[in-house]
Amino acid sequence: MSETSAPVAFALPEHALAGLGTRPFGVYVHVPFCATRCGYCDFNTYTAGELGTSASPESWLEGLRRELDLGARALGNAPAAETVFVGGGTPSLLGASGLADVLDAVRDAFGLAPGAEVTTESNPESTSPEFFSGIREAGYTRISLGMQSAAPHVLRILDRTHTPGRPVAAAKEARASGFEHVNLDVIYGTPGERTADLRASLDAVLEAGVDHVSAYSLIVEDGTALARRVRRGELPAPDEDVLAADYELIDSVLSAAGLAWYEVSNWAASEAAACRHNLGYWRGGNWWGAGPGAHSHVGGVRWWNVKHPAKYASALAAGGSPEADREVLTPEEQAFERIMLELRLAEGLPLSALDAAGVREAEAAVAEGLLDAVAFADKGRCVLTFPGRLLADGLVRRLAS
Repeated sequence: MSETSAPVAFALPEHALAGLGTRPFGVYVHVPFCATRCGYCDFNTYTAGELGTSASPESWLEGLRRELDLGARALGNAPAAETVFVGGGTPSLLGASGLADVLDAVRDAFGLAPGAEVTTESNPESTSPEFFSGIREAGYTRISLGMQSAAPHVLRILDRTHTPGRPVAAAKEARASGFEHVNLDVIYGTPGERTADLRASLDAVLEAGVDHVSAYSLIVEDGTALARRVRRGELPAPDEDVLAADYELIDSVLSAAGLAWYEVSNWAASEAAACRHNLGYWRGGNWWGAGPGAHSHVGGVRWWNVKHPAKYASALAAGGSPEADREVLTPEEQAFERIMLELRLAEGLPLSALDAAGVREAEAAVAEGLLDAVAFADKGRCVLTFPGRLLADGLVRRLAS
């Protein structure tokens, strides 16, 4: 078969490609490897024992290079990546040299825009001053560390393996290595977590001197070890009233320390400290998601890869695409997703994104104190108040109905 008649491994419709360059473009890389499995996690991750000899970091990296090259060919005139986010899983298990290889693969395929934000998630236990110096030299600009809690008994319930003080030490090491932007992740609402435990975690966050904090309420996902414990009655399910009180405490402490919310679950010390990659998601940007199970979006087309690392690598080694399935979003679905995502931002959602029924619901939400009256009247924007943040999911359904 000639080169010109070879089958196309992956293609997008012309209407999806037409808007490339008009919205932010980023690259997400999924690292599916973990040393142990946390009891609450339902991400697409695998321990060495679960994978056996079917896949390895080496076969994954080779597949990643092939997928990124496929993506660059499929998108054609895609702009250089403005943001790169390496997530997982536990990317830091690759070590500094492995993460340098990942970034080189992205750079070779898509290129990096001047001033690109390059983030990697890291488990504090698999980091060191040498690790941070190595990835800083490789071109990473931002670190996101999984802390979850400073309370040992909460970490045990979550099956987290790091020692309570290690995230703070790791954050300080990252900053000493030249990272201006460092994030700590916190989970609140774990069964058995007391208000004093959460306060101690927030004190640790402030001690670490980070410029970004992500705080997520615990969600008991079906199929996880935590869900089985809750179902057996060994642990209580998270309480909605407790979650609301915890969120209020988090917002109060972080705000007093100069970290302002810019998305319902994220606080930053400045506009520059906000995660540009995630803002791309929330503002309806385009991104190529590479790796097993990774999701992508370009111009209203969303697709996702096969989940298992061995199947992922073999599909690419055979010259094919790792795509498992895709969907073309209808105008109605795109409108709903815009409301769902942009409403979560502190900048809010323009009234022009709503239909007549949605505008009426927004007016009612202003009267109920869920949307800011001044932003609504003066700027024509739907901006969540603090009570609105607590009820954001329900408000989305109202505005989009």
